[in-house]
Amino acid sequence: MKKIFVALTILVCAAIPQLVFAQQGTIRGNIIDEGLGEPLIGVSVLVKETQTGAVTDFDGAFEIKLAPGTYTLVASFISFNKLEISGVEVRPGEVTLLSDLKLAETTEELESVVVTAQAIRTTEAALMTVKRNAANMIDGISASTFRKIGDSDAASAIKRVTGVSIEGGKYVYIRGLGDRYTKTVLNGVDIPGLDPDRNSIQMDIFPTNVVDNIIVSKSFTSNLPADFTGGVVDIETKDFPEEKTFKVSLSGGYNPSMHFNSNYLKVDGSGTDFLGFDNGYRDIPTGGRTDIPQYAQVVGNPNGPTGQEYQSILRGFNPTMGGQRSSNLMDLSLGLSFGNQVDAGNGKLGYNFALTYSNETTYFEGAEYNLYGKPSNAGEYELTPLERQVGDYGVNNVLLGGMAGLAYKTGMSKYKLNFLRLQNGESKVGQFDFESNNVGTVYGADQYNIEYSERSLTNILLSGEHKLGPTNDWELNWKLSPTRSVIEDPDVRVLRFRDINNSISTEVGLPERIWRNLDEDNVVGKVDLTKNYTFRDQAAKFGFGTSYTYKQRDFLIQSFQFPVGNTTFTGDPNAVFDEENLFSADNTNGVRYDPLFIPNNPNEYNASINNLGVYVNTEINPFDNLKAIVGVRMEKYEQYYTGSNQTKTIVFDNEKVLDDIDFFPTLNLIYDMGETQNLRFSYSRTIARPSFKEMSFAEILDPITGRTFIGGLFPETTNGGSETLWDGNLQSTRIHNLDARWELFPKRGEILSASAFYKKFAAPIEMVQFLSDPGAFQPRNVGDGQVTGVELEVRKSLDIITPAAENFFFNANVTFTKSSIQMSESELRSRELSAREGEEISSTRDMAGQAPYIVNTGLAYENWESGWEAGVYYNVQGSTLSYVGFGNRTDTYTVPFHSLNLNVNKTFGADEKFQTGLKVSNLLNDKKEEVFRSYNAQDQIFTSLSPGTKISLKLAYTF
Repeated sequence: MKKIFVALTILVCAAIPQLVFAQQGTIRGNIIDEGLGEPLIGVSVLVKETQTGAVTDFDGAFEIKLAPGTYTLVASFISFNKLEISGVEVRPGEVTLLSDLKLAETTEELESVVVTAQAIRTTEAALMTVKRNAANMIDGISASTFRKIGDSDAASAIKRVTGVSIEGGKYVYIRGLGDRYTKTVLNGVDIPGLDPDRNSIQMDIFPTNVVDNIIVSKSFTSNLPADFTGGVVDIETKDFPEEKTFKVSLSGGYNPSMHFNSNYLKVDGSGTDFLGFDNGYRDIPTGGRTDIPQYAQVVGNPNGPTGQEYQSILRGFNPTMGGQRSSNLMDLSLGLSFGNQVDAGNGKLGYNFALTYSNETTYFEGAEYNLYGKPSNAGEYELTPLERQVGDYGVNNVLLGGMAGLAYKTGMSKYKLNFLRLQNGESKVGQFDFESNNVGTVYGADQYNIEYSERSLTNILLSGEHKLGPTNDWELNWKLSPTRSVIEDPDVRVLRFRDINNSISTEVGLPERIWRNLDEDNVVGKVDLTKNYTFRDQAAKFGFGTSYTYKQRDFLIQSFQFPVGNTTFTGDPNAVFDEENLFSADNTNGVRYDPLFIPNNPNEYNASINNLGVYVNTEINPFDNLKAIVGVRMEKYEQYYTGSNQTKTIVFDNEKVLDDIDFFPTLNLIYDMGETQNLRFSYSRTIARPSFKEMSFAEILDPITGRTFIGGLFPETTNGGSETLWDGNLQSTRIHNLDARWELFPKRGEILSASAFYKKFAAPIEMVQFLSDPGAFQPRNVGDGQVTGVELEVRKSLDIITPAAENFFFNANVTFTKSSIQMSESELRSRELSAREGEEISSTRDMAGQAPYIVNTGLAYENWESGWEAGVYYNVQGSTLSYVGFGNRTDTYTVPFHSLNLNVNKTFGADEKFQTGLKVSNLLNDKKEEVFRSYNAQDQIFTSLSPGTKISLKLAYTF
């Protein structure tokens, strides 16, 4: 008994300290320089009541463990005013956050500042400080705003940034400039997205609780990559979560015109389609071989070994060629994330993990894809239909994404490791009425489409930040990021029956099956070194660094046509590949396959890029109230290509198709007009380069629309080859950028600004209609262009009307631009030859992709104490040239899409752990359309889709 008593006593004594420790709470915070918005290292933070404290680390962060209670903290640092924070409440086992405490430099009039804890618990003030003092023109949104508003992903959040619009619910456009001129990076590193031909990665894959902030740079500095024109969006993920978090979310979306619709088109797929990938169900019957038997080899001996192999491959094709009508479900999204920071040796370890899943269906009834041309008689004005396609198609899109991050921080160093994996599968099934008048014979047909696309991306980012030197006046940053992208389009199927007798012929187009594969490897490395020094007794910086990017792509399309011989059909698309219709010993004139990729395949190529960048810049104050950031960047860019055209008359074997060595100077001037106002001026020279796909001979069909992309290396001639319309020499675009801005920050969360900008483009790349192949489009350098614009931004509380309206905010961003392109000689000549009577042809036209105006505006209600946030937001973009006409092919323009959306969010509970959200998209039920436009003619539909009105409900809980 005595031994038991002693043992219990020892256990109790050992447990008492643990119990006491478990009852403690934690105060965490970080301290920044009010003037610069940068973290302060070595600030002393003292607790008045206990005389204990901590010193800020590498990130200006501190942590103090205390017994439950209410305390006063005092932050002090040499040459800065003391900051006293009263009313800091500590709860047992919980973390109290004091985000972005600001210290101001010492003045004679003011020696200390006293605030309450509630007054400084926001990071918006810090972001405004960073924006006010940034070297370039930036906008952004911070993690604290994510928490308040309740946006679940980065795409929802960034729409609140001025000058930003979201295309397709995923991709960012800035100032109306399209994807070619907008770039998205992750933690400062360029990574490809699920579509590696885009400059921007889709934003909806990043849950906001793993994002620290999103910064949009609208002017260039030399430490950024030179392929920059409209802007760069940098998504910065958290490395050290402020507190332990575990969050789950569930959302659903319902569109009355799309969901639970019994006419929805679908097709049976693989058992893993719901996870975003095919399990081999759609594998190519040839196994990817190119030494397969062809019809000419076996027609005389179908029972021989080669004939048997031919028939085995033929019968390996999936017989399904048309979809089935069946009711579909509503959209569903799930999210899971958790993170924390813990002590680890002499430092701290932070971790984040996020998993996201979405399964969405869309269904378009009455979708139109048409081609129109000008009549041959110049006295006729109305456009002539060449091809018309009207029908329905359903889309099922699945996205599965995972992101994990680890960070380790010591006194003067920080190391981060991020892992990102995305898996996406998209199934499309269509059924259309097709009419053609393109080859002189008018006919109609029933068209059936089946398509599946599987995409994956794997990215790793390893980075480090270090303070160096006895006074920490040097900062070293380095990053290494490899990425692997894979795209597979297995067994794309297209079939047409002529509507008068259900026949299949070359006239209407033979059945086709397509397998496409793209593999791309991407490695980026960066090193940046910054030195803090003084110039004219004021803080200054000198920076230099280097970067290297390597990309390598393998691309392959294997397509098969199926001549049908003398087979007759009933009009059932799924009966074409019935056994009795197929080539055999008893039916040697039946359905057979013809591999179009043998012997020559222009859709097989290998390409690579080497891009070495070196930069230097300095940030000084040459005069009082004037800051200058001057720099220059050099990039040596080489692009190689291995491939050939269809006839192999042009063959490239690791040919250097682009070889640029160029310098990109930049100047940013900031005139300080007081604590809340700036005047800014910026000049830079940047570049836009062709993508792998554009710098190729590839001919890529979009089966749903019937439109074909033709690589820019392919030349086009007319008049028997005597006149060159395009020489196949695709080049980079050089851009000169001028920006000026006045900005006023009346108070936290508010801004007034007016900007003007001018951009001059040398040989911009635009999509031009390919004259000799209707429905085909090609990237080409066109004549020099320019864009002039003004931008007005306002975000203001309505308390200027009445104090009772202080929680209502009006925000607007309006951009007006004027663009023009000096047409090339061949384009101008083609327009003159196809001009209508009375039409005057100018030597200039609109620039493709540049909207003449953009309006983003909204009225929001924000009451963080009650947990309510609501807003009505409106966006419209002016009619924009999308495809450039040539010859009798006229220009196509977008029709303004009036987007009116409602967003309501509510948080519940004392700790705001439960969140709900309601979104209604496209309240006006507007259509998305593009039209052909010609002199004195009625606009004709190029593309028409009805997205309908979507209602989404979100539920989230943080444990």
